[in-house]
Amino acid sequence: QVRLVESGGALVQPGGSLRLSCAAAVSIFSVRSVGWYRQAPGKQRELVALITPHGTTDYVDAVKGRFTISRDNAKNTAYLQMNALKPEDTAVYYCNIPPPFRAAWGQGTQVSVSS
Repeated sequence: QVRLVESGGALVQPGGSLRLSCAAAVSIFSVRSVGWYRQAPGKQRELVALITPHGTTDYVDAVKGRFTISRDNAKNTAYLQMNALKPEDTAVYYCNIPPPFRAAWGQGTQVSVSS
């Protein structure tokens, strides 16, 4: 089963930026879509950004124009560039492959937006 490891989370002020990374041990992103998900305290996990093997991207309305998903197939890594961060972006962020090929969930990376 594919193992994905997230990194890059931090505490930032509102309006700040972060880039999250999702590393895979195998070359998977060239053949599978990958998504960034987030789970805020007391809320369900939600998909916020998706990129297909062809490079098509999609975003939840709340992050459109602020977040950018990308991937580097040579490095087996996907990224989530997050700009103009808001307190409501505070959550644990995870990457995963959408069903039916979903991998086990990793530990995620904590993003906290606060002044």
